[in-house]
Amino acid sequence: MAHGEVLAFEDYVRTRHDALLRSARRLVPDPVDAQDLLQTALARTYGRWDGIADKSLADAYLRRVMINTRTEWWRARKLDEVPTEQLPDASVEDGTEQHADRALLMDVLGVLAPKQRSVVVLRHWEQMSTEETAAALGMSAGTVKSTLHRALARLRQELESREAASREARLREEQELSAGRAQVRARVGRHTDERGRERCAA
Repeated sequence: MAHGEVLAFEDYVRTRHDALLRSARRLVPDPVDAQDLLQTALARTYGRWDGIADKSLADAYLRRVMINTRTEWWRARKLDEVPTEQLPDASVEDGTEQHADRALLMDVLGVLAPKQRSVVVLRHWEQMSTEETAAALGMSAGTVKSTLHRALARLRQELESREAASREARLREEQELSAGRAQVRARVGRHTDERGRERCAA
């Protein structure tokens, strides 16, 4: 690669590193894995940099490399895998709740297969159109729509399942607390009766 192209690539990385890392974090939840994913994608892109005629498309090219790389990792590690066009979301009232809700969604994305997660990330976080997503992933627009449909249904199912589990946990805690209070009241009652009998005997 020519010296000028090397300098152009280095300038691109400095300028776009943070945004690309955020994209990587949406594809893999672990921060260390996200750094590895980005570095691997950058290394692969470096050798083909002079082949990207329109550098304004570099972000899209790199995202596709990251997606393909993540899919390769997923296959190598042999990981397992109500429909709507809107990403399942919870109402938020302040920054703390918004941060917690975002963290929950990032965690829930882990239940999706790589292709499904990639479609959701590009469509909802990267704000890419169906056509742009299809081009980035090398699939048809119809496949993007059907994959998104199934992915969002799976996310909603997972969120509802976690909410139900959380309600059950809260109910158990309330029952245990209620039982504990009843035991305390019973012990206090027995103690009061015993002291009353002692005073009468005296």
